[in-house]
Amino acid sequence: MLFDFHTHLFPDQLAPKALPKLAATFGANPFTDGTVSGTRAAFQQWGVTGAAVMHIAVKPGQQETVNNFAASIQGDGLYSFGSVHPKDPHAVEEIRRVASLGLHGLKFHPDYQGVPADDACMDPLLEEAEKCGLPVLFHTGPDPIDPQHPLSRSERIAHLLERFPNLTIIAAHMGGLNAPEEAEAFLLGKNLYIDTAMAHTFLTPEQFERMVRLHGIDRVLFGSDCPWSRSNDGVAFIEQTSLSTEEKEAIYWKNAYRLLKIK
Repeated sequence: MLFDFHTHLFPDQLAPKALPKLAATFGANPFTDGTVSGTRAAFQQWGVTGAAVMHIAVKPGQQETVNNFAASIQGDGLYSFGSVHPKDPHAVEEIRRVASLGLHGLKFHPDYQGVPADDACMDPLLEEAEKCGLPVLFHTGPDPIDPQHPLSRSERIAHLLERFPNLTIIAAHMGGLNAPEEAEAFLLGKNLYIDTAMAHTFLTPEQFERMVRLHGIDRVLFGSDCPWSRSNDGVAFIEQTSLSTEEKEAIYWKNAYRLLKIK
């Protein structure tokens, strides 16, 4: 069993345009074509049996279209997270609609959305997410779009934990992409989940295992950031650690099943 908690898909007509632009920003080529069918084929090859799909409303006025697509691709092992833009005047109402659509959480990417994770405008959105029982996943750490001015720093996520102690927060990229020291200083061991997306690109197996044990096995979710990384590469990396079979199973799928209430 392998549940990839951090993946991205695009509408068929958008994928050929979006991926080259994102690839130029990242300085890396994607491993899938970004479509639902192409990604499903890759998942089968990589041994992925289920996945959470993250969607991002990158500008106001876009969220309804984004969430309609998110809802349309659900099923057969795909579990979509919706998104709202913090500056959209209808964001709170859209969060209620996200819940009514049967989506499984919310994704925020402060750097792409242009709003710091701990900005005051986030408060009513996170309050509504908590009321609706929606987990919230944040990109965390410097992003290639603007690595010198990260709006998703680990410390900003820590501020949200103080303001919303009962909200289920997931900090992507081990709590800080390319910034494990910040993740350890501000997030590890606290009441939130982290995912393993891209961990093999900036950690050694020994560093990874140390961070996982410091944070707690039961709050670590396997993720790849597909199409920018292959799920099986993440597995190969984790298999280099001395984690037990039971601990690996918790990361690979059991924690995700518990969080998303998958039977």
